[in-house]
Amino acid sequence: MRLDWEAAYLDGRTAARRRAGVHITRTGLDVTLPETGTRFFWPFREIRQTQGTYAGEQVRLERGGELAEALLIGDVGFLSAARAVSPEATHFHDPARRRFRVGLTFGALVAAVALAVGIYYIGIPAFAAVAAARVPVSWEDKLGSAIVEHFAPPAQRCDDPARQARIDGIVAALTAKARPQPYMFRVTVVNSSIVNAVAAPGGHVILFRGLLERTDSAEELAGVLAHEVEHVLHRHVTRAIFQQASTGVLMAALVGDVSGVVAYGLEGARTLGDLQMSRAAESEADHDGMRLLQEAGIDTQGMITFFEKLSSHERGRGNDSLTRYLRTHPPTAERISTLRALAATTPKPERRLLPDDDWNDIRRVCEGLPAPARSPRR
Repeated sequence: MRLDWEAAYLDGRTAARRRAGVHITRTGLDVTLPETGTRFFWPFREIRQTQGTYAGEQVRLERGGELAEALLIGDVGFLSAARAVSPEATHFHDPARRRFRVGLTFGALVAAVALAVGIYYIGIPAFAAVAAARVPVSWEDKLGSAIVEHFAPPAQRCDDPARQARIDGIVAALTAKARPQPYMFRVTVVNSSIVNAVAAPGGHVILFRGLLERTDSAEELAGVLAHEVEHVLHRHVTRAIFQQASTGVLMAALVGDVSGVVAYGLEGARTLGDLQMSRAAESEADHDGMRLLQEAGIDTQGMITFFEKLSSHERGRGNDSLTRYLRTHPPTAERISTLRALAATTPKPERRLLPDDDWNDIRRVCEGLPAPARSPRR
């Protein structure tokens, strides 16, 4: 049984990764940092696994509160070894479960739903979280594409290849060093004065012109996009749609019906239009979005500045329609304070994002397009 493993260590205060050695014991992990000779012990009861459930993901273990320490281990065999050595490590994911075919998993879910529907119809939403964790990325992408078609029909899209390329470059910079993930992220800019951005399943992000025009730098937009990217990576939106939409969407997901997904695009768009994420999901997107910025070497102050700006605007304008982003992504004082604490752990990058471009020009990506007769429903 292999007990010694190589890992990367994050101290939770900076974005720096340090080489680490991990030795599995019956009660926890002995961690050594060769560069400094530092050694410490992580009891299994204090460790939570936050990545490594899906194929292609590295294992991520965390310990602590908001500024948690983390260990990144590339070999999922570590999980099997830890479970074999210690009964206290059974809360770690079992990689053997990946051997089952996706079809069998969906078949089991459909059978469970069929039994539940007959005697307790209201119990179906309980399967939403299970479905969201297991639907193929291709299904999410189809649903996300259908939703984009309703939110952003071709006539309302801002199609400026040169300026769009700069926005795509921000997303590329954000995700270049991100954990292994199966999504190809695409940003669609909509010609609407609404101040909002929406994450849709499958890697789609819908950015309304009103929000883009409110940003004063590439770093501010990067902060917004980092938050939305994390909603996609954690499948927050997919799970929320399943929980709030009709059972037809859930059943299509459970049976893997990709061909019929488009039929649910309008319903998914309507659900997303009224959607408000849970406090836990928003906190997770804030926290991991900040880490995404740190790992990409992008100034984290942009995220904080933009939220502060919108919060100040809301206080001055009450329920003004331009503060839509705050109603679906409420940056309370507590959340902004948390973001400041996370940002303080990383020095400000010496180089700006898109230093050779005029941001005032980029945010005019919709310039020349006629004002839409009606804003998309949000």
